[in-house]
Amino acid sequence: MYKKILVPMALDHGISQHTLQVARALSADGAEIVALHVYEMPQGSVSAYLDKDTVAEGFRAAGNLLREKVSGLDGIKPEITRGHTARTIIDYANDNDVDCIVIGSHKPGLSDYFLGSTASRVVRHAGCAVHVHRRV
Repeated sequence: MYKKILVPMALDHGISQHTLQVARALSADGAEIVALHVYEMPQGSVSAYLDKDTVAEGFRAAGNLLREKVSGLDGIKPEITRGHTARTIIDYANDNDVDCIVIGSHKPGLSDYFLGSTASRVVRHAGCAVHVHRRV
C-alpha cells in the first residue's frame, strides 16, 4: 500500500472519480491522496490574443472546478499548477515524495501512437510506481 498518491485530473474527462476510487483502494492507512490538475498555458499565436486577465480567470475557473470535483471526498487534497501536463505531473511527484501515481487513460487513437498520450509519458518517465486506469 502507498502513503502518498498523486491522481492527475483532466477536468474535462469523466474518468477522474474512478481514478480517485482506485487511489483509495491502493492507499495505506493515513495515506495522503492529492488530486492534481495541470493548467496548460495557451501556446503559440493563441497566447498573443489573450490578455493576462483572461488567462488568470481560466486558471481560477479550473481551480474552482477541481475543488468542486473533490468536494465531499474526505482525504483528497486538491492542487492546481501551471505547466506542460506530463512533465509537470512527473516533476510534482518527484518534488513531493509521491510513491504512486494513479492516472486515467482513454483508449488510444492513431495520433497517440505517434505522439504518445500523457499517461504513456508519465509511465515512461516517472520515478515511482504508476497505476494506469482505463475505463472501458
